[in-house]
Amino acid sequence: MLPPWLTAPGRRALVGLKIVVFLAALGPLAWLGAGFVTDQLGANPIEALTHSTGEWALRFLLLSLALTPLRLLSGLGWPLRLRRMLGLYAFFYAALHLACYLWLDQFFDWPAIGRDILKRPFITVGFAAFVLLLPLAATSFKAAIQALGGRRWQALHRSVYAIALLSVIHFWWLVKRDIREPLIYAAILAALLAIRFASRLKAAPSRL
Repeated sequence: MLPPWLTAPGRRALVGLKIVVFLAALGPLAWLGAGFVTDQLGANPIEALTHSTGEWALRFLLLSLALTPLRLLSGLGWPLRLRRMLGLYAFFYAALHLACYLWLDQFFDWPAIGRDILKRPFITVGFAAFVLLLPLAATSFKAAIQALGGRRWQALHRSVYAIALLSVIHFWWLVKRDIREPLIYAAILAALLAIRFASRLKAAPSRL
């Protein structure tokens, strides 16, 4: 049996946890910034920045998706209160990832960027994932839920699964040969989707 502070933490504990998670989520950015300033990011720091911000975007996206399966498996509902923050951090690091590509890699050469998006499949898929992520970030607040209505808001935010799939494909096609790391992310996403699907199948008879 889980202790009470874990099954139902108080308001102060939740606020404290949110602060800890908020600061911890800034850790990768601080580490990358320090590494860039001190020239500790290897022979190609721009590539290191671009790849690292992209990976952290994917990690936070998967973390946000993991909270519902966690509730289904453990019965704990309070971790869902961290989902919006983790989702916004996924968008934040995805925006940094895109900024590194547009600014540091391409120097805002828009014709070259347009050709890259059309001709290089992994960039096309990654750009599509970011475009789909934009409305989710813009509607992640209570006012947007009230304006859209619960059903439409939920329908819109279900696209997060397509975004996660596109993100994994983007990473997979980027690395080309050594696919061990994207394979891990693909396995995690598959497991999270399997848990949700199994839960829906289990609940289906009760709806008949």
